Amino acid sequence: MKKTVLSATIVSALATTSFTALADGPSFYGRADLAITNSDMGIATQNQKSGTIIENNFSWLGVKGTEAINSDLEVVYQMEFGVSNFDNSGNTFAARNTFLGLKSATAGTILVGRNDTVFKASEGGFDIFGNTNSDIDLLAAGQSRSADGFSYYSPKIADLVTLNATYLMDDNYDQVNAAGEDVYTDNMYALSATLGDKGLKAQNYYVSAAYNDGIDNVKAYRGVAQVKLGQVILGGFYQNSEHVDNKYSNLEGDTYFVNAAYVMGNLKLKAMYGSDDSGLGKYVSRYVGDTNGATLETVSDVDLQQFSLGADYRLSKNTLVYGHYTKYDGDIKLSGTSHDMSDDIFTLGMRFDF
Repeated sequence: MKKTVLSATIVSALATTSFTALADGPSFYGRADLAITNSDMGIATQNQKSGTIIENNFSWLGVKGTEAINSDLEVVYQMEFGVSNFDNSGNTFAARNTFLGLKSATAGTILVGRNDTVFKASEGGFDIFGNTNSDIDLLAAGQSRSADGFSYYSPKIADLVTLNATYLMDDNYDQVNAAGEDVYTDNMYALSATLGDKGLKAQNYYVSAAYNDGIDNVKAYRGVAQVKLGQVILGGFYQNSEHVDNKYSNLEGDTYFVNAAYVMGNLKLKAMYGSDDSGLGKYVSRYVGDTNGATLETVSDVDLQQFSLGADYRLSKNTLVYGHYTKYDGDIKLSGTSHDMSDDIFTLGMRFDF
């Protein structure tokens, strides 16, 4: 009897060891992120509501893992869903990064499905107010999470440089105008090169350059840089963007940000300034959409600035409380008439990761 129990125990242990050696996952993870926000106009808030509101800052649930095929190749997978049932939007789930792929230490990683484009991912850790009403995508275009595509990431070259690419299947994005002609479907790809470590741990710097052609109906190029000097983190971001359709040739220009953070134990103080005259970010498109009779073709003379000041405090490994003030200030002309786009936003929130 004892021999039978011992044999069963050994077999069970070997099976567990074998599975662990060949697979990592599936693992379940998620985030709950809620904030109380006061805004005069509500253009930048998640639900575009003014006044004092509760914002769900892209809470999510996901499952991910790997499965080894041989010593140099493994299957990687992820299914992630935005969770929106904190509010009364009526939409319980939203699409986030969901893919199936292969990863090789020598050849790199290829993913198929929905993923952040490499143009968006080139921001690294620069967006210190990311996933809030002060995200850089309020001014910067091309911050896309796109489906029906391929993502490729090379191995790190000399343990520093990574070359990356996104390609979207044109036929999945077929759009036809009133004349029956295909529009916006050519050259839907993005390229990037990154140097250093976006987490500023393996190296104390991060630099990237990226190009986007046609994804999100935008042609754009950008450069991003961050450096960590002791407790101080400094960053810079520049982007030039234009709409792919000549109908919107008025939407073209530059976007830039500079930011800084100071880390003292569990406390991080942070500040960011941004400027945009392209009119291709979410802030302008939302403002135009909320203005009666206005369309993007009528936009001209965009002059928009963003200033954010805030702090994060980590209560535990998984729990973060944060607060910030953001000022949007600027003007826009719609059909030649000037409009003030200014807004003041105060936010206090809490985030829990699991």
